[in-house]
Amino acid sequence: GYKLRTFSEHVDEEELVWHRDKNDREIKILEGVGWQLQMDNEEPVEIVEGYSYSINKMEYHRLIKGSDTLVLRIVEV
Repeated sequence: GYKLRTFSEHVDEEELVWHRDKNDREIKILEGVGWQLQMDNEEPVEIVEGYSYSINKMEYHRLIKGSDTLVLRIVEV
């Protein structure tokens, strides 16, 4: 299974905090422009609609707000 997660362009940046997840995750970008993903000790990278990104369990990461609504499909692996 998977989860759909939506972030509004109006989301308070305080909600987009550094965090870690308990499981490995595969994130597919379904919609969103200008959003960035930052992994621990790395520069932020712009995430691209249609692309998938892997996040290892217990790895710190955060989202940086873009210019419209972000929709993700999250699969725990």
